[in-house]
Amino acid sequence: MRPNTEQKQHFIGRPTAAFIAASWAALAIGAIGYLVGLYNSGLALNEKGFYLAVFLFAMFSSVTIQKTVRDVAEGLPATKAFLFISWIAFSISIALLDLGLYNADLKLSEKGFFGMAFVLSLFSVITVQKNMRDIINKKGENLSEVFPAPAEAADTITEAAGDLPD
Repeated sequence: MRPNTEQKQHFIGRPTAAFIAASWAALAIGAIGYLVGLYNSGLALNEKGFYLAVFLFAMFSSVTIQKTVRDVAEGLPATKAFLFISWIAFSISIALLDLGLYNADLKLSEKGFFGMAFVLSLFSVITVQKNMRDIINKKGENLSEVFPAPAEAADTITEAAGDLPD
């Protein structure tokens, strides 16, 4: 028996428990691997700080891009300037990692380890954020239906404030 369109749409929009667990596991493996490798490396403290900052910068900017693209796809407001700045930040974080690893006094295998842990973390942090967004609304409603447009939200807040006792 084939599911009707309404059931199929609900099914497609929700990640499976196995996919959610695999995404979290990949994020843990990538991030812990990167951070333990950084801690155990023979790099100076200021170099470790550089690689940590680049890692956090990349994770944040990649999640920001994913969220902004998803907002636009769901009809939520987002400016092109913000999306552009997010892409620039993401690109700079990748360039900084590449430049840092290229100039680092590390074995090629260590550079590869940092690169692969970094890429695994990037992929998985985006996937985890997507999964979290997909399961926010357990009723399967479109987020634009759940979260009102900013003007409607302001009206709702104003109405609610009017109901408060003086």
